Amino acid sequence: MTRLLTAASLIALSAAPAPAHDPVFDSDKLSTHVRTLSADAFEGRAPDSLGEAKTVAYLAGAFAAAGLQPGGEPDEHGLKSWTQDVPLMKSSMVDEPLVHLTMGDERIQLTQGEEIAVRAPMNGMAQVQMADKPLVFVGYGVTAPERGWDDYKDVDVKDKIVVLFINDPDFEGGEGDFGGKEMTYYGRWTYKYEEAAKRGAAGVMVIHETEPASYGWATVRNSNNTTFDIVRDDPAKAHTGLESWIQRDLAAKIFEASGMSFEEAKNAAKRKNFQPVTLNAKLDATVLTELQKVEAKNVVGILPGTTRADEYVIYTAHHDHLGMGDPDEHGDTIFNGALDNATGLAHLIEQARAFAEMGPQERSVIFLAVGAEERGLLGSKYYAANPLYPLSTTAAVINTDSLGVFGPASDFSISGTARLDLLDLLIADAKAMGKSFSPDPRPEAGGFFRSDHFPFAQAGVPAVSFRSGQALSKGGAERAAEIAREYVANHYHQQGDEWSREWDFSGIAENALLLHRVGEKLANSSEWPNWAEGSEFRAVRDQSADQRD
Repeated sequence: MTRLLTAASLIALSAAPAPAHDPVFDSDKLSTHVRTLSADAFEGRAPDSLGEAKTVAYLAGAFAAAGLQPGGEPDEHGLKSWTQDVPLMKSSMVDEPLVHLTMGDERIQLTQGEEIAVRAPMNGMAQVQMADKPLVFVGYGVTAPERGWDDYKDVDVKDKIVVLFINDPDFEGGEGDFGGKEMTYYGRWTYKYEEAAKRGAAGVMVIHETEPASYGWATVRNSNNTTFDIVRDDPAKAHTGLESWIQRDLAAKIFEASGMSFEEAKNAAKRKNFQPVTLNAKLDATVLTELQKVEAKNVVGILPGTTRADEYVIYTAHHDHLGMGDPDEHGDTIFNGALDNATGLAHLIEQARAFAEMGPQERSVIFLAVGAEERGLLGSKYYAANPLYPLSTTAAVINTDSLGVFGPASDFSISGTARLDLLDLLIADAKAMGKSFSPDPRPEAGGFFRSDHFPFAQAGVPAVSFRSGQALSKGGAERAAEIAREYVANHYHQQGDEWSREWDFSGIAENALLLHRVGEKLANSSEWPNWAEGSEFRAVRDQSADQRD
């Protein structure tokens, strides 16, 4: 029978002494990895690009130099390689989309990147052409029967464009039961696109507002000309022909043309008795795209275990970023992705080095750099659906994404909110190091659904995405909040996310030690962490209980 992590075993595992000789994590090495991987020569590390090829080669070389063995798929000689192929469908716009909106007697052309941000279509069609498609306002676009909420109310939206708000119906105090400021998966734009596609809608217009979206318009504008998805038998079941965001001001004009203000529309959407509204607007659109089947790469290194080699602890980080795009006001075309997520990769490499220098553990330890995260967690989704090592005997996944480069902090956090034994272990080891746990300061951003641990969680594997703390040694939480605001406004998914000689990597080094201690304990244990009672992921995990000794 499976040995679940009971309260007693959790205490015992948490109380296990720290190793006699902790590894030393070198700030200069961490900085060098980030500086290299975010250099212009890596061209923003987009999937299916020269930048990705350079990144994969760098990571494989770094893993080998650290002392890992290849952990990927067999090569042509039947030997393990460093990679796992991730087959994707790539859609690239061949020209600016042509979009016209008619509101009453007024017909206006919408400019890509200004009033509207149309994504390169992923419905399997190289040409999307639509005329006189009626617009229907569907509130937040949420159908959640377990929460007693349905924005569609069985209204037929087939072959129509749905207009909806981002985030959850109760984000700004509505009548819904969605956790208030904490975003559920219903609040994510990915869910809203999926739900509209299920209903046969012709397209989706998500209304952008910075606070409920958790990022500015620049982030939306920069993420659309090339899109990727897993290869599907019928992509139209998952994607409408027109997936887009629109500016708040444009949404207000559409609502006004239909006899209501923006505020009246939002107030109506917050109520359970909301009814979809056919708007006094129609849309014409032509979007031309080039479709290609391509392969992204996951990079996999392994330190094989000794007595429990068929059980695994996995460290993850994503290696891709947005690649290259239109020049910004400084003429910069490269989205370097230094903080997001060269910092996570630097930790992954140096964590591999630390474990390899210690030698084999009882369980195998895997270091997995996944690709195509920025395109929808596609590398981790693919691995979770096609695992190289059984998920049923994977004890835990520890993900690192966008680690802090502003010095040490006396706390740590995780992306989103979750209750699981793995977090309890982190809290216990952090306490021994003088660190406290602080809940995600921005649960409204939906961080739990936006990092590579999420596909593993969906498959039942205990998984967290580690986040650096907010109580900075220099400047405290106030400075941390100011840094976060400035980063989101001026750097996140923008060309300005570049390495700086002013960055302080000592905080990452300190956190790497914490993550090492937790991973080492798990790698030398026969215990199996689980999700807390009542977690939506526990039932999935328990289904494979008989496969764990």
